[in-house]
Amino acid sequence: MNRRRNVYISLTAAVLSGCLVYGMYKLQRIQIEREGTVAVLVPKRFIAAGERLTEGDLAYKSVPNAAFVPEMILKKSQAAGKETIIPLGKDEPILSWKVDRYLLQPKRSESTFQIPKEYIRSISNGIRAGDRVLLYVSGDASPSKRLFEEAVIVASVKTSGNVEIDNMENPNILSLADGNKEQMYASRRDANGMIDYLNLNLTEAQWLQLDSLCKNGEQMLVVAYSPESLDFHTDGEADKP
Repeated sequence: MNRRRNVYISLTAAVLSGCLVYGMYKLQRIQIEREGTVAVLVPKRFIAAGERLTEGDLAYKSVPNAAFVPEMILKKSQAAGKETIIPLGKDEPILSWKVDRYLLQPKRSESTFQIPKEYIRSISNGIRAGDRVLLYVSGDASPSKRLFEEAVIVASVKTSGNVEIDNMENPNILSLADGNKEQMYASRRDANGMIDYLNLNLTEAQWLQLDSLCKNGEQMLVVAYSPESLDFHTDGEADKP
């Protein structure tokens, strides 16, 4: 009897020892897996360009450390309430440059300036809110030149009746966000109205330079539509901050 009891005790001890070893192995594996991955934010469903994200649209997904890039968003508070600049696929890590809280709002270093009509010599009637434009200065006493090396963002273009120039049935800004060249072209063709008010997002240094050149009337602005407008939303490298 004692011999049989000893056998049972030995078997029980062996089983418990095995369970303990296996449990330790699982805990170590879980720890290693956690240390080797990062939880990033992803959409639960396909999100079209121009949609505003809600917390219900968002979830977390683990990605290997080797695949993690600094642009990936880690907290819901960093994405919820923002608009998508380009479409997002289900379970696709959300990158910071793919969302914006206010697409036409100036950056922290910028302000929105209304350009006085007397400063403008000519303006492309094809520009719309959200476009990027190139600014040139032109005067009779000096050669024409490009004012800023980089293109600047148009905050709004309005008629004399303070109405935004766009095709309301097919807004240019949504076509631009989707990267849809055909709809973007069609919305520009169908939109009507003469541009009377132009608002640009500029840094303080840019505005002061522009104002000093144009306020005496000797030089005026030529505002040209830039092809960077479409590249800004369809090329990931161009979109990165």
